Amino acid sequence: MNSKAIYAACLFAALNICTLSARAESTVKTDAYSHGSQLDIRHVVSEVDSASSSCGVVNAHLTYQNSQGQTKGLDYLTFAEVCNQGG
Repeated sequence: MNSKAIYAACLFAALNICTLSARAESTVKTDAYSHGSQLDIRHVVSEVDSASSSCGVVNAHLTYQNSQGQTKGLDYLTFAEVCNQGG
């Protein structure tokens, strides 16, 4: 097998893994956080917030696994990352 075929096979495998991960996250049950919510977070899978160039409250999403190994999502509000940069 030549090196181009090996590189192509590795790229194909990597893309398949990313696609499966994206599909798994799209089927995750997502809840909206409210004050007093009882959270069961064993492992954080990903955390994403809305990009903002000014300090303020933005939407954020947390994908996590609970103590039973189920993957879940949580939508919540947080301060934009730019607020943490000081200044």
